[in-house]
Amino acid sequence: MANKIQSSVRFLAVELLTRIEQEGAYSNIVLDQAIRKNTLSKRDANLLTNIIYGVLQHRMTLEYWLEPFVKKEKKIIPWVKQLLLSALYQMQFLDKVPDHAILNESIEIAKYKGHDGIRKFTTGVLHAVLRNGVRDFKDVSDNNKKLSLEASVPEWLVLKLIEQNGAEKTDNILNSINKHPHQAVRINTSNNTKKEILEGLKSENLEFEESPVSPSSLIITKGFVPESESYKQGKIVIQDESATLVVESMDIRPQDVVLDACAAPGGKTTHIADKLVNGLVTALDIHKHKVKLIMDNARRCGSVNKVAALKMDARNAGSLFEPQVFDKILVDAPCSGLGLMRRKPEIRYQKKKDDLMNLQRVQLGILNKVADLVRVGGKITYSTCSIMDEENQDVIQKFLKEHTEFACSKTETINNIKGSRAMKTLDIYPDDYGSDGFFIATLTRLH
Repeated sequence: MANKIQSSVRFLAVELLTRIEQEGAYSNIVLDQAIRKNTLSKRDANLLTNIIYGVLQHRMTLEYWLEPFVKKEKKIIPWVKQLLLSALYQMQFLDKVPDHAILNESIEIAKYKGHDGIRKFTTGVLHAVLRNGVRDFKDVSDNNKKLSLEASVPEWLVLKLIEQNGAEKTDNILNSINKHPHQAVRINTSNNTKKEILEGLKSENLEFEESPVSPSSLIITKGFVPESESYKQGKIVIQDESATLVVESMDIRPQDVVLDACAAPGGKTTHIADKLVNGLVTALDIHKHKVKLIMDNARRCGSVNKVAALKMDARNAGSLFEPQVFDKILVDAPCSGLGLMRRKPEIRYQKKKDDLMNLQRVQLGILNKVADLVRVGGKITYSTCSIMDEENQDVIQKFLKEHTEFACSKTETINNIKGSRAMKTLDIYPDDYGSDGFFIATLTRLH
């Protein structure tokens, strides 16, 4: 019986959710590792994915529903809380799963992992939920608080998005981030044609659709990419379409000398290398193990001869490189990652309002230090996977105020992708194309 419980998807979901909550582990990485390690069937892998993302995406909503069934003074052990939230999520959101199956297995998990008191507590709470149903949001009088609970997004972030984008756009963003993320890949045409790569994917029974965002991107509709030969041979790279637009907008020429200032894990580095012939991209990262990861990815993609990876803080790059030595510089800056709330739903709970200004100081620090390294007529591309002005438009405005030798040029892509704002920069929100939220700015050096 114990082995049966330990091998169950619901047991595994509780274990993973507890790790994500307690250790700050990334949901996408933890989930990918668990699916590989436990050799789950497609059906079980789908259920596990659904529960993990569902609980994380709707956590505040689930907690609001759970609250009336737990005494205020009751301190719940972390794994018990995740067990209750996952059971509640399945009862409320998964129509095809019968309530009795959810109830019975949740009680068995409580019995296996905890003492008899925990089993009784779990049984009592879940029976009460089934008997009484969950409360709606009509009792929440404050509209922003209500929106926060319904979308399961911290109130400070809801207010910030409304202030920045207006109520209607914010509503669209919040509705989009709780949908299941699709899996996108970029095709690597360094050593193969697009036609050859597509034929290879078909032969591996990977099903896909062309992306409307970028001609280099595919949306995988069936199949597990990391196990495919196409991925192992570097013919495809796991990368969201929005991220693909960053290098696409850089207009890399075959002979360019390029700096990727914040490069790990190397997805954009290898994309730059893909477009080079006799040029070179120098990739920087502050961590030794991430420098190795960049080179491993370059090796897998067949572009190791066009990539030089170095352990260095981009803010110290001026100590190594001569002024105006690079044709193009990419600053894919450290950021809040709030454009990835669909793909990494836990991010919304981990970030605080103060983080935005703290990150802005780092982002500006990097831009200021690399500015002197790009030649006259060359370009700095600044990008983040954030949708917050503090990390995006505000950074560019402050940089340009201090650096009159630069001007903001229009960020252009192959498919002429339009952002959410009529600006020279490209602002992509999660609701625009179903891809990750991203920001891209192009800064041209005039003199």
